Amino acid sequence: MASFQRQKAQRLARADASRKGAVDEGAAAVVQLLNERARFCTTSSCSGRLVLMQSSAADTNSCEIQKKDCRWLMVTHETCAKDDVLAALEKSTGDVVLKFEPFVLHVLCQELQDAQLLHSVAINSGFRNSGITVGRGGKVMMAVRSTHCLEVPLTHQGKLLVSEEYIEFLVHIANGKMEENTRRIDRFYKGLELALATSTSVSSSAEGREKSHPVYLHRRKRRTSQEQDVHTPPEDHSEDSRPEEDTENSFDIFAEVLT
Repeated sequence: MASFQRQKAQRLARADASRKGAVDEGAAAVVQLLNERARFCTTSSCSGRLVLMQSSAADTNSCEIQKKDCRWLMVTHETCAKDDVLAALEKSTGDVVLKFEPFVLHVLCQELQDAQLLHSVAINSGFRNSGITVGRGGKVMMAVRSTHCLEVPLTHQGKLLVSEEYIEFLVHIANGKMEENTRRIDRFYKGLELALATSTSVSSSAEGREKSHPVYLHRRKRRTSQEQDVHTPPEDHSEDSRPEEDTENSFDIFAEVLT
């Protein structure tokens, strides 16, 4: 537990490495809610965005946002208008794709049961591509993801491939996805708030029961230990001396239900 708290403190002390340099406004409430809890630490997030991405940047001195060998002609975390897209496309000199990327959140969890709680809330909120990764060293990472993406090519070598009417249609679809994305974030926040409060209440009640029945717990533990000594064959005690099988560095648990 102390090790997790040190790791959390170190992560939260780092400067924000994103281009924006801060958490998106749409994700800030969820991030704050989790980081206020001792058992969770957010490592990255995006509230969702609409992007016009050009696959090859002709002007390397451009002030446009760069992403490796790509150039973002437009990026917004809110809904947009057809004219915004058309204005950005005027700067196109290569192959441009319109993309909608939904909310994503990565959370480092103290224990697997903590990640399972987040996973359950995420699935119930509509983020059906969420999953849990457990590393070989015991690091538990929870990823909140969705499947309602959009990716459509609009230009090739700077030439517009579709009509303005079609762009207007795409913008309407993308804005609808952005609005649904916002609703899912809101459901996730409310569900998470309730689940965390319930989990804390249950943990406190269980701790109180244990403190009020110390003799019973002592006897139960002693009886369980005696039963194990009776029913466990002597050769089974050699299990710990076997070399650990080095099969995989990690395993993933992913939701298979797709929208």
